[in-house]
Amino acid sequence: MLTGCGAVLPNDAEDPPITVMTWAPEGTKATNMPGMPAMAKAFARWVNGSGGIHGRKLNVVTCNERNDAVQAARCAQRAQEEKAVAVVGSYSQYGRSFISPLEVAGIPYIGGYGLTQEEFDSPYSYPVNGGQAALLVGNGRQLASRCKRVALVRPDTIAGDELPQLLDTGLRAGRRDAAHDVRAPEDAGDYSKQATSALEGVGADSSLGTAAQGAALDGSCVTAALGNRTGTFFDSFRRVQEDHPKVRIASVLGSVRQSLVDSTGGGSSPLEGTYATGWYPAPDDPRWNPMKKVISTYAFDDNRIDPNDPGTQTTWIGYTVLRSVLMSLRADDISARTVRNALDDGHAVDTGGLTPTLRWGYGDTLHVPNYSRIVNADVTYQVVRNGRLVAVRKGFVDMAKTLEEYHPAD
Repeated sequence: MLTGCGAVLPNDAEDPPITVMTWAPEGTKATNMPGMPAMAKAFARWVNGSGGIHGRKLNVVTCNERNDAVQAARCAQRAQEEKAVAVVGSYSQYGRSFISPLEVAGIPYIGGYGLTQEEFDSPYSYPVNGGQAALLVGNGRQLASRCKRVALVRPDTIAGDELPQLLDTGLRAGRRDAAHDVRAPEDAGDYSKQATSALEGVGADSSLGTAAQGAALDGSCVTAALGNRTGTFFDSFRRVQEDHPKVRIASVLGSVRQSLVDSTGGGSSPLEGTYATGWYPAPDDPRWNPMKKVISTYAFDDNRIDPNDPGTQTTWIGYTVLRSVLMSLRADDISARTVRNALDDGHAVDTGGLTPTLRWGYGDTLHVPNYSRIVNADVTYQVVRNGRLVAVRKGFVDMAKTLEEYHPAD
Protein backbone atom coordinates (compact mmCIF):
# COMPACT_ATOMS: atom_id res chain seq x y z
CA MET A 1 0.00 0.00 0.00
CA LEU A 2 2.89 2.35 0.79
CA THR A 3 4.38 1.64 -2.61
CA GLY A 4 1.08 2.40 -4.31
CA CYS A 5 0.95 5.77 -2.57
CA GLY A 6 4.45 6.66 -3.77
CA ALA A 7 6.01 6.63 -0.31
CA VAL A 8 9.80 6.32 -0.08
CA LEU A 9 10.98 3.72 2.37
CA PRO A 10 14.16 4.35 4.40
CA ASN A 11 16.13 1.69 2.46
CA ASP A 12 15.40 3.50 -0.79
CA ALA A 13 17.36 6.59 0.29
CA GLU A 14 20.08 7.64 -2.12
CA ASP A 15 23.47 6.10 -1.37
CA PRO A 16 26.12 8.56 -0.14
CA PRO A 17 28.64 9.82 -2.70
CA ILE A 18 32.13 8.38 -3.03
CA THR A 19 34.60 11.09 -2.06
CA VAL A 20 38.10 11.46 -3.51
CA MET A 21 40.58 14.34 -3.46
CA THR A 22 42.85 16.02 -6.00
CA TRP A 23 45.41 18.69 -5.10
CA ALA A 24 47.77 20.89 -7.07
CA PRO A 25 49.41 24.32 -6.72
CA GLU A 26 47.48 27.31 -8.07
CA GLY A 27 48.28 31.02 -8.12
CA THR A 28 51.91 30.69 -7.01
CA LYS A 29 55.13 32.25 -8.33
CA ALA A 30 56.52 28.82 -9.26
CA THR A 31 54.90 25.94 -11.17
CA ASN A 32 51.08 25.97 -11.19
CA MET A 33 48.83 23.10 -12.21
CA PRO A 34 45.23 24.39 -12.13
CA GLY A 35 44.26 22.02 -14.94
CA MET A 36 44.64 18.98 -12.73
CA PRO A 37 41.84 19.71 -10.20
CA ALA A 38 39.77 21.14 -13.06
CA MET A 39 40.19 17.89 -15.04
CA ALA A 40 39.26 15.91 -11.93
CA LYS A 41 36.00 17.86 -11.61
CA ALA A 42 35.22 17.35 -15.31
CA PHE A 43 35.85 13.61 -14.97
CA ALA A 44 33.43 13.47 -12.03
CA ARG A 45 30.75 15.32 -14.01
CA TRP A 46 31.19 12.80 -16.82
CA VAL A 47 30.98 9.80 -14.47
CA ASN A 48 27.94 11.19 -12.66
CA GLY A 49 26.28 12.03 -15.96
CA SER A 50 26.82 8.42 -17.02
CA GLY A 51 25.18 6.78 -14.03
CA GLY A 52 27.88 7.22 -11.41
CA ILE A 53 29.72 4.35 -9.72
CA HIS A 54 27.17 1.58 -9.21
CA GLY A 55 24.62 4.41 -9.03
CA ARG A 56 26.62 6.38 -6.45
CA LYS A 57 27.92 9.85 -7.28
CA LEU A 58 31.63 10.59 -7.43
CA ASN A 59 32.46 13.62 -5.28
CA VAL A 60 35.81 15.32 -6.01
CA VAL A 61 37.22 17.60 -3.30
CA THR A 62 40.12 19.82 -4.42
CA CYS A 63 42.89 21.47 -2.43
CA ASN A 64 45.39 24.20 -3.35
CA GLU A 65 48.81 22.79 -2.44
CA ARG A 66 50.42 26.24 -3.05
CA ASN A 67 53.90 24.76 -3.66
CA ASP A 68 54.25 24.70 0.12
CA ALA A 69 55.28 21.79 2.35
CA VAL A 70 52.94 22.79 5.19
CA GLN A 71 49.99 23.21 2.85
CA ALA A 72 50.74 19.85 1.19
CA ALA A 73 50.47 18.20 4.60
CA ARG A 74 47.22 20.07 5.30
CA CYS A 75 45.75 18.84 2.01
CA ALA A 76 46.60 15.28 3.05
CA GLN A 77 45.00 15.82 6.46
CA ARG A 78 41.91 17.24 4.79
CA ALA A 79 41.65 14.09 2.67
CA GLN A 80 41.32 12.15 5.92
CA GLU A 81 38.76 14.61 7.29
CA GLU A 82 36.68 14.30 4.11
CA LYS A 83 36.88 10.48 4.37
CA ALA A 84 38.38 10.30 0.88
CA VAL A 85 38.80 6.77 -0.48
CA ALA A 86 41.81 7.97 -2.53
CA VAL A 87 43.87 10.97 -3.56
CA VAL A 88 44.02 10.96 -7.36
CA GLY A 89 45.88 12.77 -10.14
CA SER A 90 47.66 15.28 -7.92
CA TYR A 91 50.84 17.38 -8.09
CA SER A 92 53.26 18.22 -5.30
CA GLN A 93 57.03 18.35 -4.90
CA TYR A 94 56.66 17.75 -1.13
CA GLY A 95 56.28 14.00 -0.95
CA ARG A 96 57.77 13.86 2.52
CA SER A 97 55.00 16.13 3.76
CA PHE A 98 51.96 14.43 2.28
CA ILE A 99 52.80 10.72 2.09
CA SER A 100 53.07 10.14 5.85
CA PRO A 101 49.60 11.56 6.68
CA LEU A 102 48.10 9.47 3.88
CA GLU A 103 49.82 6.33 5.13
CA VAL A 104 48.57 6.95 8.69
CA ALA A 105 45.03 7.38 7.34
CA GLY A 106 45.36 4.37 5.00
CA ILE A 107 44.49 6.46 1.92
CA PRO A 108 45.96 5.37 -1.44
CA TYR A 109 47.69 7.93 -3.69
CA ILE A 110 46.78 7.09 -7.30
CA GLY A 111 48.41 8.66 -10.33
CA GLY A 112 50.43 11.44 -8.76
CA TYR A 113 52.42 13.55 -11.18
CA GLY A 114 55.62 11.73 -10.27
CA LEU A 115 57.83 14.52 -8.97
CA THR A 116 59.12 12.96 -5.77
CA GLN A 117 60.90 9.84 -4.67
CA GLU A 118 58.25 9.21 -1.99
CA GLU A 119 55.67 8.61 -4.72
CA PHE A 120 57.80 5.72 -5.90
CA ASP A 121 58.71 4.01 -2.65
CA SER A 122 55.55 4.26 -0.50
CA PRO A 123 53.37 1.11 -0.53
CA TYR A 124 50.35 3.45 -0.49
CA SER A 125 51.33 5.05 -3.82
CA TYR A 126 50.21 3.76 -7.22
CA PRO A 127 52.01 5.76 -9.94
CA VAL A 128 50.75 5.59 -13.52
CA ASN A 129 54.01 6.76 -15.12
CA GLY A 130 57.73 6.56 -14.40
CA GLY A 131 57.80 10.08 -12.99
CA GLN A 132 60.75 12.42 -13.29
CA ALA A 133 63.00 9.36 -13.10
CA ALA A 134 61.80 7.92 -16.42
CA LEU A 135 61.69 11.35 -18.07
CA LEU A 136 65.24 12.31 -17.15
CA VAL A 137 66.73 8.90 -17.91
CA GLY A 138 64.82 8.89 -21.20
CA ASN A 139 65.95 12.41 -21.99
CA GLY A 140 69.54 11.34 -21.38
CA ARG A 141 69.14 8.39 -23.74
CA GLN A 142 67.51 10.61 -26.36
CA LEU A 143 70.30 13.21 -26.17
CA ALA A 144 73.12 10.65 -26.06
CA SER A 145 72.43 9.76 -29.68
CA ARG A 146 73.23 13.33 -30.76
CA CYS A 147 75.11 15.16 -28.04
CA LYS A 148 78.72 14.79 -26.95
CA ARG A 149 78.28 17.43 -24.25
CA VAL A 150 75.11 18.18 -22.27
CA ALA A 151 74.14 20.79 -19.68
CA LEU A 152 71.09 20.36 -17.45
CA VAL A 153 69.30 23.42 -16.04
CA ARG A 154 67.08 22.33 -13.15
CA PRO A 155 65.43 23.67 -9.98
CA ASP A 156 67.60 24.30 -6.95
CA THR A 157 65.24 22.26 -4.76
CA ILE A 158 65.21 18.89 -3.01
CA ALA A 159 63.22 17.39 -5.89
CA GLY A 160 65.59 19.01 -8.37
CA ASP A 161 68.63 17.52 -6.67
CA GLU A 162 67.67 14.06 -7.95
CA LEU A 163 67.56 15.08 -11.61
CA PRO A 164 71.27 15.24 -12.58
CA GLN A 165 72.00 11.66 -11.52
CA LEU A 166 68.96 10.43 -13.44
CA LEU A 167 69.91 12.29 -16.62
CA ASP A 168 73.48 11.03 -16.25
CA THR A 169 72.18 7.45 -16.04
CA GLY A 170 70.63 7.87 -19.49
CA LEU A 171 73.72 9.58 -20.88
CA ARG A 172 75.96 6.86 -19.47
CA ALA A 173 73.82 4.19 -21.16
CA GLY A 174 74.56 6.01 -24.43
CA ARG A 175 78.29 6.15 -23.54
CA ARG A 176 78.35 9.87 -22.87
CA ASP A 177 79.91 11.85 -20.02
CA ALA A 178 77.89 13.31 -17.15
CA ALA A 179 76.00 16.55 -17.80
CA HIS A 180 77.10 19.97 -16.56
CA ASP A 181 74.71 20.68 -13.66
CA VAL A 182 73.21 24.19 -13.55
CA ARG A 183 71.03 25.01 -10.54
CA ALA A 184 68.35 27.66 -10.97
CA PRO A 185 65.79 29.33 -8.65
CA GLU A 186 62.22 28.19 -9.23
CA ASP A 187 60.69 31.66 -9.31
CA ALA A 188 63.26 33.82 -11.13
CA GLY A 189 62.22 36.40 -13.72
CA ASP A 190 65.50 36.14 -15.61
CA TYR A 191 67.87 33.22 -16.18
CA SER A 192 70.68 34.90 -18.13
CA LYS A 193 73.29 33.77 -15.60
CA GLN A 194 72.15 30.15 -15.82
CA ALA A 195 71.93 30.31 -19.62
CA THR A 196 75.52 31.56 -19.80
CA SER A 197 76.68 28.81 -17.44
CA ALA A 198 74.91 26.15 -19.50
CA LEU A 199 76.45 27.37 -22.76
CA GLU A 200 79.93 27.54 -21.29
CA GLY A 201 79.42 24.11 -19.75
CA VAL A 202 78.95 22.53 -23.20
CA GLY A 203 81.86 24.41 -24.76
CA ALA A 204 79.85 27.09 -26.57
CA ASP A 205 82.43 29.81 -25.99
CA SER A 206 81.84 33.17 -27.68
CA SER A 207 85.39 33.07 -29.07
CA LEU A 208 84.21 30.32 -31.44
CA GLY A 209 81.79 32.70 -33.15
CA THR A 210 78.14 33.54 -32.64
CA ALA A 211 74.82 32.13 -33.73
CA ALA A 212 74.25 35.30 -35.78
CA GLN A 213 77.45 34.53 -37.69
CA GLY A 214 76.30 30.98 -38.36
CA ALA A 215 78.52 29.32 -35.77
CA ALA A 216 77.06 26.10 -34.36
CA LEU A 217 78.17 23.19 -32.19
CA ASP A 218 76.17 20.17 -33.34
CA GLY A 219 77.47 17.99 -30.52
CA SER A 220 76.48 20.36 -27.73
CA CYS A 221 73.04 20.35 -26.10
CA VAL A 222 71.27 22.20 -23.28
CA THR A 223 68.26 20.59 -21.63
CA ALA A 224 66.00 22.36 -19.12
CA ALA A 225 63.52 20.95 -16.60
CA LEU A 226 62.08 23.97 -14.79
CA GLY A 227 58.35 23.35 -15.02
CA ASN A 228 56.39 26.53 -15.71
CA ARG A 229 59.61 28.58 -15.61
CA THR A 230 61.13 26.74 -18.57
CA GLY A 231 59.63 29.31 -20.93
CA THR A 232 61.26 32.10 -18.94
CA PHE A 233 64.59 30.25 -19.10
CA PHE A 234 64.43 29.72 -22.86
CA ASP A 235 63.57 33.41 -23.33
CA SER A 236 66.75 34.32 -21.44
CA PHE A 237 68.64 31.59 -23.27
CA ARG A 238 67.60 32.96 -26.67
CA ARG A 239 69.08 36.35 -25.84
CA VAL A 240 72.31 34.94 -24.41
CA GLN A 241 72.61 32.48 -27.30
CA GLU A 242 73.04 35.36 -29.78
CA ASP A 243 76.60 35.91 -28.52
CA HIS A 244 77.54 32.21 -28.52
CA PRO A 245 77.61 29.37 -31.07
CA LYS A 246 74.19 27.77 -31.60
CA VAL A 247 73.52 24.56 -29.68
CA ARG A 248 70.60 22.13 -29.67
CA ILE A 249 68.01 22.57 -26.91
CA ALA A 250 65.86 19.95 -25.24
CA SER A 251 63.51 19.42 -22.32
CA VAL A 252 60.99 17.06 -20.77
CA LEU A 253 57.23 17.19 -21.19
CA GLY A 254 55.70 19.36 -18.51
CA SER A 255 58.51 21.83 -18.97
CA VAL A 256 57.98 22.14 -22.73
CA ARG A 257 54.35 21.82 -23.76
CA GLN A 258 52.33 22.78 -26.81
CA SER A 259 50.94 25.90 -25.15
CA LEU A 260 54.50 27.17 -24.60
CA VAL A 261 55.39 26.57 -28.24
CA ASP A 262 52.22 28.40 -29.31
CA SER A 263 52.90 31.36 -27.03
CA THR A 264 56.46 31.75 -28.30
CA GLY A 265 55.63 31.91 -31.98
CA GLY A 266 54.36 28.52 -33.13
CA GLY A 267 56.22 27.59 -36.31
CA SER A 268 58.61 30.52 -35.84
CA SER A 269 59.16 29.75 -32.14
CA PRO A 270 62.77 29.61 -30.90
CA LEU A 271 61.74 26.20 -29.57
CA GLU A 272 61.51 24.84 -33.13
CA GLY A 273 63.61 21.67 -33.29
CA THR A 274 63.58 21.15 -29.51
CA TYR A 275 63.72 17.55 -28.37
CA ALA A 276 61.25 16.56 -25.66
CA THR A 277 60.83 13.35 -23.68
CA GLY A 278 57.33 12.52 -22.43
CA TRP A 279 55.39 9.75 -20.72
CA TYR A 280 52.49 9.47 -23.09
CA PRO A 281 51.64 9.62 -26.81
CA ALA A 282 52.02 12.96 -28.61
CA PRO A 283 49.12 15.44 -28.21
CA ASP A 284 47.76 14.74 -31.71
CA ASP A 285 47.46 10.99 -31.10
CA PRO A 286 43.86 9.74 -31.49
CA ARG A 287 44.12 7.79 -28.24
CA TRP A 288 43.49 11.10 -26.45
CA ASN A 289 40.11 11.55 -28.18
CA PRO A 290 37.99 10.12 -25.31
CA MET A 291 39.58 12.59 -22.88
CA LYS A 292 39.13 15.48 -25.31
CA LYS A 293 35.46 14.56 -25.77
CA VAL A 294 34.90 14.63 -22.00
CA ILE A 295 36.62 18.03 -21.77
CA SER A 296 34.58 19.50 -24.64
CA THR A 297 31.32 18.16 -23.19
CA TYR A 298 31.79 18.72 -19.47
CA ALA A 299 34.36 21.56 -19.31
CA PHE A 300 34.06 23.31 -22.67
CA ASP A 301 34.37 26.80 -21.12
CA ASP A 302 37.08 25.98 -18.55
CA ASN A 303 40.29 27.48 -19.91
CA ARG A 304 42.30 25.99 -17.03
CA ILE A 305 42.23 22.62 -18.78
CA ASP A 306 44.80 22.13 -21.54
CA PRO A 307 44.37 18.65 -23.08
CA ASN A 308 47.99 18.76 -24.25
CA ASP A 309 49.35 19.32 -20.74
CA PRO A 310 50.87 16.23 -19.07
CA GLY A 311 49.28 17.25 -15.76
CA THR A 312 45.81 17.09 -17.32
CA GLN A 313 46.75 13.84 -19.05
CA THR A 314 48.07 12.25 -15.87
CA THR A 315 44.89 13.23 -14.02
CA TRP A 316 42.79 11.61 -16.74
CA ILE A 317 44.78 8.39 -16.47
CA GLY A 318 44.73 8.47 -12.65
CA TYR A 319 40.94 8.79 -12.65
CA THR A 320 40.68 6.05 -15.28
CA VAL A 321 42.45 3.79 -12.79
CA LEU A 322 40.16 4.93 -9.97
CA ARG A 323 36.97 4.33 -11.96
CA SER A 324 38.15 0.87 -13.02
CA VAL A 325 38.91 -0.11 -9.43
CA LEU A 326 35.67 1.31 -8.02
CA MET A 327 33.59 -0.50 -10.62
CA SER A 328 35.28 -3.77 -9.62
CA LEU A 329 34.12 -3.37 -6.00
CA ARG A 330 30.70 -3.88 -4.48
CA ALA A 331 28.67 -0.69 -4.21
CA ASP A 332 28.29 -1.15 -0.45
CA ASP A 333 31.95 -1.97 0.18
CA ILE A 334 33.92 0.98 -1.20
CA SER A 335 36.53 2.47 1.11
CA ALA A 336 40.18 3.46 1.13
CA ARG A 337 40.96 -0.04 2.42
CA THR A 338 39.08 -1.91 -0.31
CA VAL A 339 40.51 0.33 -3.05
CA ARG A 340 44.01 -0.33 -1.75
CA ASN A 341 43.40 -4.06 -1.42
CA ALA A 342 42.13 -4.32 -4.99
CA LEU A 343 45.22 -2.55 -6.31
CA ASP A 344 47.57 -4.63 -4.17
CA ASP A 345 45.88 -7.81 -5.39
CA GLY A 346 46.84 -6.94 -8.98
CA HIS A 347 43.71 -5.30 -10.41
CA ALA A 348 44.60 -4.60 -14.05
CA VAL A 349 43.66 -1.31 -15.73
CA ASP A 350 43.41 -0.75 -19.49
CA THR A 351 44.05 2.95 -20.24
CA GLY A 352 43.16 2.74 -23.92
CA GLY A 353 46.77 2.50 -25.05
CA LEU A 354 47.91 5.68 -23.28
CA THR A 355 50.09 3.46 -21.07
CA PRO A 356 50.73 -0.27 -20.89
CA THR A 357 48.16 -2.20 -18.86
CA LEU A 358 48.72 -0.99 -15.29
CA ARG A 359 49.01 -3.40 -12.35
CA TRP A 360 50.59 -2.95 -8.92
CA GLY A 361 50.45 -6.52 -7.65
CA TYR A 362 53.35 -8.56 -6.37
CA GLY A 363 55.88 -8.95 -9.16
CA ASP A 364 54.57 -6.05 -11.28
CA THR A 365 56.96 -3.40 -9.93
CA LEU A 366 60.41 -2.83 -11.40
CA HIS A 367 63.71 -3.16 -9.56
CA VAL A 368 64.80 0.48 -9.55
CA PRO A 369 66.79 1.75 -6.54
CA ASN A 370 64.72 4.32 -4.58
CA TYR A 371 61.84 3.93 -7.09
CA SER A 372 60.45 0.53 -6.15
CA ARG A 373 56.81 1.41 -7.06
CA ILE A 374 57.43 2.05 -10.76
CA VAL A 375 55.33 -0.28 -12.92
CA ASN A 376 55.47 1.77 -16.13
CA ALA A 377 58.88 2.93 -17.35
CA ASP A 378 57.76 3.77 -20.90
CA VAL A 379 58.58 7.15 -22.45
CA THR A 380 57.96 8.76 -25.82
CA TYR A 381 60.39 10.83 -27.88
CA GLN A 382 58.95 14.00 -29.37
CA VAL A 383 60.25 17.05 -31.22
CA VAL A 384 58.88 20.50 -32.03
CA ARG A 385 58.40 20.44 -35.79
CA ASN A 386 56.57 23.21 -37.71
CA GLY A 387 55.35 24.54 -34.37
CA ARG A 388 53.82 21.26 -33.18
CA LEU A 389 54.99 18.66 -30.70
CA VAL A 390 55.05 15.45 -32.72
CA ALA A 391 56.39 11.95 -32.20
CA VAL A 392 59.95 11.28 -33.32
CA ARG A 393 59.28 7.56 -33.54
CA LYS A 394 56.26 5.29 -33.25
CA GLY A 395 55.38 3.71 -29.96
CA PHE A 396 56.96 3.76 -26.54
CA VAL A 397 60.58 3.34 -25.47
CA ASP A 398 60.97 1.16 -22.36
CA MET A 399 63.42 2.66 -19.86
CA ALA A 400 63.17 -0.23 -17.36
CA LYS A 401 66.61 -1.73 -17.96
CA THR A 402 68.29 1.67 -18.06
CA LEU A 403 66.55 2.72 -14.84
CA GLU A 404 67.80 -0.42 -13.14
CA GLU A 405 71.32 0.88 -13.79
CA TYR A 406 70.54 3.99 -11.74
CA HIS A 407 72.75 4.20 -8.65
CA PRO A 408 71.87 7.18 -6.44
CA ALA A 409 74.69 8.87 -4.58
CA ASP A 410 74.78 8.47 -0.82
